Amino acid sequence: MNIVLTGMPACGKSTVGVVLAKTAGMSFLDTDLLIQERVGMKLQDILNEKGMDEFLRLEEEVLASVDVENTVISTGGSAVYSDRAMKHLDSIGTVVYLQLSLEEIRQRLNNIKTRGIAMGPGETLADLYDKRVPLYEKYANVTITAAGLTVEECIEAILERV
Repeated sequence: MNIVLTGMPACGKSTVGVVLAKTAGMSFLDTDLLIQERVGMKLQDILNEKGMDEFLRLEEEVLASVDVENTVISTGGSAVYSDRAMKHLDSIGTVVYLQLSLEEIRQRLNNIKTRGIAMGPGETLADLYDKRVPLYEKYANVTITAAGLTVEECIEAILERV
């Protein structure tokens, strides 16, 4: 069984994911890093040079091909744009949405222009939040309200629910 972490950028998917994997005796896979390895470019460079549509196509291709067991999978925040990818991830694990408020995301996110976030021209963080939250909720098997939780408390909450 795998644990698939979803949520907005800066919600803690990678940070929580690594420690969760260690705590639970599982492997860890960051799909953003997998995309970078397959393409040979940083996420932001893919977005800048190939555009958002190509980035989302590459992301879907990578996510739909993930074939692992006993692994914590940290997805990119835009993973939920692909129904095909999310159905695949759901078929191989439990999808956990790490929920944070827009204000908390704003406080944590200080590198929005260089982080490789799939945002359309003129799109704000609030626009992104409003578009993605219903999708995170749609695909989640478990929702963890991560506000005010330490990494360890977040992991404890995930392990209790999964």
